Amino acid sequence: MSSPDLNVPAPFWLLGGHMQTIWPALFSRVFSEHKPQYIRQRWDAPDGDFVDVDFSTHAVESSTPFLVLFHGLEGSSQSHYALAFSDWARVRKIPLAVPHFRGCSGEVNRMPRAYHSGDFEEIDWLLRRIKASHPNRQLIVVGVSLGGNALMRWAQEMGKEAAKVVSAVASVSSPLDLMSSGHWIGLGLNRHIYTPLFLRTMKPKALERLALHPGLFDGKKLQASQNLYEFDNVFTAPLHGFKNTDDYWRRASAKPRMADIQIPALALNALNDPFMPVSSLPKKSEVGQHVTLWQPAHGGHVGFAQGGFQTHVHAMPHAVGQWLLNKC
Repeated sequence: MSSPDLNVPAPFWLLGGHMQTIWPALFSRVFSEHKPQYIRQRWDAPDGDFVDVDFSTHAVESSTPFLVLFHGLEGSSQSHYALAFSDWARVRKIPLAVPHFRGCSGEVNRMPRAYHSGDFEEIDWLLRRIKASHPNRQLIVVGVSLGGNALMRWAQEMGKEAAKVVSAVASVSSPLDLMSSGHWIGLGLNRHIYTPLFLRTMKPKALERLALHPGLFDGKKLQASQNLYEFDNVFTAPLHGFKNTDDYWRRASAKPRMADIQIPALALNALNDPFMPVSSLPKKSEVGQHVTLWQPAHGGHVGFAQGGFQTHVHAMPHAVGQWLLNKC
């Protein structure tokens, strides 16, 4: 159920899923030499908005595939996992692109639309544009957390057509059952650690949109929201065509349709990920023949730190990246 690279236990002093989530994001070594550098391109979206895409600047070879990484909730090309994947790609001379979901590149977007966990339409036009720009390269794609659920939803919607665009996809620490994960992150210690962390940036971004589009939603209700369920009920769900949070989490979840995926797909979830209960993870009987499940005992949420006191996060990008390369 898991890669040999990820079966190595976390350092003994990183006890439990919370430590294995927080420490790697803040303190682990994420690149081997120089910090990855990017060149940013601004692409006009089909609806008149824009999306910022960061491209790696390291040397590449013409024979390598093209890696695309979709970040997680409130992430960016500077997230620790994005830098780690960029470092992995640099060593192998693989080009990398990190598209930013709307509002995550440091500038408020023009249109009311933001992004959400089932945003396969955004994934579709971005991947097709990258493929059209690099027709001679195979595309391999990683989605982290929210980005991974959206990527799996794209693969489900495309079916066999997905193979015309990409060779393989992988999700990392993705909440594939949004209903379970959404409620879980609002309970216990999660409610005091991660919920405030997300809302601290999500609320101001939503209010920036409200200033540009008066009447878009109830600003007082949004400011009063205490968890992601309440926030999504005011902002995310109605802005993206869902009736409410329950409708959004149900329709946007990738888990119920994992059997519809028709291209090689990897779903990596640590069993001690504090963002989701173990019971919510997909089982082999619930996915199709094209889906591989890796569910190691350790790793936390997008952590997977290894080493001694000088921990690093290279093992996960190596394991996931190599799996993707093997499918090309």
